[in-house]
Amino acid sequence: MSSILFLSPVFKEKIWGGDRLEKQFNYPIPSGQTGECWGISGHENGTNEVLGGPYAGKTVRALWENHRELFNSEPGDEFPLLVKIIDAQDDLSVQVHPDDEYAKEHENYAFGKTECWYILDRDPGAKLILGHSAETRGELSRMVDKGQWDELFRDVPVEKGDFYYVPSGTVHAIGKGIMILEIQQSSDITYRFYDYDRTDDTGSTRDLHIEDSVACSMVPHEDVRPERTETQHGDLSVTRLIRERYFTVDRWELNGQTSQTNDHYLLMSVIEGEGTITADGEPQKLKKGDHFIIPATVRSYDLSGSLTIMSSQTTR
Repeated sequence: MSSILFLSPVFKEKIWGGDRLEKQFNYPIPSGQTGECWGISGHENGTNEVLGGPYAGKTVRALWENHRELFNSEPGDEFPLLVKIIDAQDDLSVQVHPDDEYAKEHENYAFGKTECWYILDRDPGAKLILGHSAETRGELSRMVDKGQWDELFRDVPVEKGDFYYVPSGTVHAIGKGIMILEIQQSSDITYRFYDYDRTDDTGSTRDLHIEDSVACSMVPHEDVRPERTETQHGDLSVTRLIRERYFTVDRWELNGQTSQTNDHYLLMSVIEGEGTITADGEPQKLKKGDHFIIPATVRSYDLSGSLTIMSSQTTR
């Protein structure tokens, strides 16, 4: 039986969601307003179940609690990372996430939220909001109070394959027409600055969190642009997108075959192509949209095919 942990996605309907998760990944989404696929998660608000193998039906959360050997006996009460795909068919709210200290003090939660984005697709002209123009917290408060949104928020045009690091405290929003793969700390804490005065089906607006948003924001904003590095291992090209305090993220591009050794645990998301992974003598098919964990108990494995995989892990 396969020791690779293949996972069943968890879907989240959102006011800004669409149907691209079905069209591009063939996911069985619940509606045409599906905004998120949680591909690898141990979070209490949505944890994946294992598909097949000795742990079939177990959740990532339960495995973290009861089989820590799968995760190299890493310490911590909560599974540390969350990998999701976001389909923004409308603009997301402009928001900010707290750091660990603020989250512990104000939300009684272990993690704040530092994240990063890999652009999977985008409509022509699509933009993100990343950062703001205020030089002091007082100026930030005044501009928010006056609703000077166009002057305050910084637009950034995006292209497929772009990568953005979004540390806690960064004012940000994913814009209409953008699909991303997001790797983040396993936290669901979001403070909204602005939501375009949108209403839901009942005519209600979503809550804003101005005081927390201002308190958590990085002031003044500073862009952090990690430098990519590339290494070649036979048929496998590995692009290091970031290595920071919480996570290390690589893009794997395979055309052929590779054999790998493993001394940690890897969170893997197939974003293009198809192929095969073989561990403990059992080959398993891979296709676009698959999410799986290579646990620390798998010491070696083989990959073959034409595949692009986003690989993430906690930074050691």
